[in-house]
Amino acid sequence: MNIEELKKEKVGICVSGGLDSKTVTKKFVDLGIDVVCFTADLAQPDEKDIRDVAKKMKPCGASVVIVDLKDEMAQACFDMIRCQAMYDGGYWNSTGIARAVTVKGLLPEMRKKGCTVLAHGATGRGNDQMRFERYTNVFEPKMNVYAPWRDKALLKEFSGRKQMVEFLQSAGIEAEVGPKKRYSTDANLAGISYEAEDLESIETPSTIVKPQIGVWPHEAPNKIEEFEVTFVKGYAVSLKGRKLNALKIMQEANKIAGRNGIGIKNALENRIIGTKSRGVYEAPGMELLAYCLRQVYYATMDRRSTELFQHLSGIVARQVYDGRYFDPVTTAAMSAIDVLAKHASGTVKVGMYKGNMYFHSLTGCKASLYNEADSSMEESKGLNPISSQGFAEVQSVEAKSLAKAGQIRK
Repeated sequence: MNIEELKKEKVGICVSGGLDSKTVTKKFVDLGIDVVCFTADLAQPDEKDIRDVAKKMKPCGASVVIVDLKDEMAQACFDMIRCQAMYDGGYWNSTGIARAVTVKGLLPEMRKKGCTVLAHGATGRGNDQMRFERYTNVFEPKMNVYAPWRDKALLKEFSGRKQMVEFLQSAGIEAEVGPKKRYSTDANLAGISYEAEDLESIETPSTIVKPQIGVWPHEAPNKIEEFEVTFVKGYAVSLKGRKLNALKIMQEANKIAGRNGIGIKNALENRIIGTKSRGVYEAPGMELLAYCLRQVYYATMDRRSTELFQHLSGIVARQVYDGRYFDPVTTAAMSAIDVLAKHASGTVKVGMYKGNMYFHSLTGCKASLYNEADSSMEESKGLNPISSQGFAEVQSVEAKSLAKAGQIRK
């Protein structure tokens, strides 16, 4: 769609209150387009009050609907942790999963307002354009999607920040005029992504980023902090014995892990459209809770279960990244993970120190396959070491056959 075609539609635009959002919304209003702004409350750590978005957008002349999706976002975080769904470079899919939650959550509200088009501010070079488009397609096949930054007319009029600022200022709308930013940010409960501007050069150190949830490891305290979490069937249910809901656990984990320099990563990832993208990702709570859950998985999964889980985990990670969170393949993979994770219950204690995590203990894990007696190198009532002789002899048959056949690489 182009901007002229929108005059016959009612547009629901996803906004953040930033320069792009204000520019496009004001342009719509000036052209007489019927537009309503929508923003998702995803417990963004960089927003002190989500209502500030509405205040920022008010001068543009369109009403703003804020949709509370904090609990849905927290559950999505838990699902990613349970699946250990990390993409390239250990990226915790914070932006990818947030788009799934956002579009699914905003569409019903857009329907209530009679919107026939969803507009978004994603660029024509990134992943989000595909995510917004695809999630709209699968949940509302009859709803059109408009991408301002793929519209030739808008790109010509607003070729950069300077033109946007001038446009807004001419309308008496406050716009940022400060120095050029060194990077852009995108935040939600799962974490914050930092990319673009100076970070586009792989000669730029990742440490130009000032973390907003926590600190860099070298800035963390000079002492170990202990953390305790209890899982039931792969989901965290309490911290240090305090039962909390998913949202509170994520917020607390972000705070604790963040101050200890956990979960900041540099990634050079493979985008959906085939290009590579450089980003710095901060996801302290995801990293901490996932590390703790892995200790339970190590105890409860046999070797073949572990291999299958790792394969399924990769599928889920790629599906989420590609904007396919609700597809049949993702659903099937997560259903299989349900089977493997149903025994993952127990309490994990770890220590955190300057970006590192140290395992302390695993208790209350009734489904643990670990048996100290079987694993002991000392005399015990576990596995009889003499029994291994027969197994070694059986193994030798194949080994000797390969050797005789000249199939062993020398």
